[in-house]
Amino acid sequence: MNEEVPFYQFLFRPKNELEKGGRTPDPQTAEDSELAKQCPACGSRIPLSVIWEQANTCTCGYHFRMNARQRIQFLTDPGSFQERDARLTAADALAFPGYQKKLATTRFSCREQEGVICGTAKIAGRSCALFVMEPYFMMGSMGMAVGEKITRLFEFAQAERLPVVGFTASGGARMQEGLLSLMQMAKTSGAVKRHSDAGLFYCTVLTDPTTGGVTASFAMEGDIILAEPGATVGFAGARVVEQTTRKALPKGFQTAEFLLKHGFVDAIVPRRDQQQVVSSLLKLHQRGEAL
Repeated sequence: MNEEVPFYQFLFRPKNELEKGGRTPDPQTAEDSELAKQCPACGSRIPLSVIWEQANTCTCGYHFRMNARQRIQFLTDPGSFQERDARLTAADALAFPGYQKKLATTRFSCREQEGVICGTAKIAGRSCALFVMEPYFMMGSMGMAVGEKITRLFEFAQAERLPVVGFTASGGARMQEGLLSLMQMAKTSGAVKRHSDAGLFYCTVLTDPTTGGVTASFAMEGDIILAEPGATVGFAGARVVEQTTRKALPKGFQTAEFLLKHGFVDAIVPRRDQQQVVSSLLKLHQRGEAL
């Protein structure tokens, strides 16, 4: 006879492998989640518990994707994160066929209401406004709600004289919202500019993937731009670029390492070091305090 598992354990168990960091959308059972996972970089099979202890990275240095709540947990001081605008969600303004069903399905499977989580937090004792994009909510696509939440966060940070730290992960604009989605590029960029004009610091961390309209707006507007190892960063897809330019792309095109070499990012920071690095940057840019 199988021993019953208390129902509350499932509230804290990942729904699938992705929530323990992964790139395959295949759902897993509770029993499967205790198994090992193969690293696509080195081919090793690593227990999921070990991957979790290593901040969703392999011993070879490969960075699995992670959801927004996990990233907040790894990055911020315990109990310091206070979410803002949690109930702000997308509206189907264009009555796009199937969009309402897609939203409902995604909210059920992802357990998030939108593609970004915003709030305030402390990172190694340093206060900031923080947004973290959710790659498992329609691939972190930017619609009206995402743009509005990020804009409101910058406006709040400006009013409270707070720096902003942002972790991007997105496939770009949300096609179901059409032009209204593309308009978020200008809206968020305006909020970033006003925050900057007020003399406040903004740091972005580009994670896999950061593409499309997010790359063309607030993701690349930080005073300091960091990236995770191996992250895909770009605007149009590599295939589209090749077909448009009719030229073969160089090796490693649209990787964080390629962008670092060509001056588009300031540093590549492994996940295990991000809390220390971001906290140090916040300290360096905090006015009126001795270093």
